[in-house]
Amino acid sequence: MKLLFSDAGVQRLQQCVRGRTLCAFDFDGTLAPIVAVPEDARLPDNLRTLLERIAYYAPIAIITGRSVEDISRRLGFQPDFVVGNHGLEGVPGWEDLATEHEHACAGWHRQIDQALREPGWDPGIQVEDKRFSLSVHYRQVEDVAGSVRALESLFSHLDPPPRIVGGKYVYNLLMQDRCHKGSALSRLMELSGATSALYVGDDVTDEDVFRMRRPDILSIRIEPSADSAADYFLPHPRDILRLLEELIAMLQAEGASNWLREDRNGDRNGEPRQG
Repeated sequence: MKLLFSDAGVQRLQQCVRGRTLCAFDFDGTLAPIVAVPEDARLPDNLRTLLERIAYYAPIAIITGRSVEDISRRLGFQPDFVVGNHGLEGVPGWEDLATEHEHACAGWHRQIDQALREPGWDPGIQVEDKRFSLSVHYRQVEDVAGSVRALESLFSHLDPPPRIVGGKYVYNLLMQDRCHKGSALSRLMELSGATSALYVGDDVTDEDVFRMRRPDILSIRIEPSADSAADYFLPHPRDILRLLEELIAMLQAEGASNWLREDRNGDRNGEPRQG
């Protein structure tokens, strides 16, 4: 993993935006700061303004662990693609798969609720039902290590067995198939006709994009990690602001050779699209 704001990183970013580029972003910890209560997360106004400017030159995708309904009310603008539940919900053509996930998720929720009603569980454990996946939060528990052991034991007995993806004081429960952020991004590139993409994320589920190691996808992680497969990293969450500003400058510099909105939907009017 290399620093994005290095000579090599900037050159790689310039190469990426020269094609028909899809700009894709995770939400929590990437565009929005991590907060103690997930319901409080919002897209900062200054980042929204920059994303709207980018959207004039290139399509934007938000690919998040939140549900589509949840994330849509936090953005304040309408990206070209909004994909929720770690890559399952909102991807055109995957509706039947989503139904299978919904049924499995409902079953897990019933099993977990039944277990948590038994004595001994920390009341700080919170189950977030995203319809197509579950997130079990433990940021508010008193005994983190004990709750982690108990939850992992509980998850090992769920039927059907879920794919467990850890995060920052959260476990994400998903079906064990090939629907994830990486496959979703690949599908969106096909649908949009993109010849390249950049993806920015900060957490374990974003590794499904990073691990693809595709030469046509520039992967960027928020903060360095020795365990990450991302190509480049931004040193601090606040550096997303600089990245968006650099993207705008590069896209503008490409001018007529770039993928302007009129090429994508025939209604270029010189103004960013509003939410």
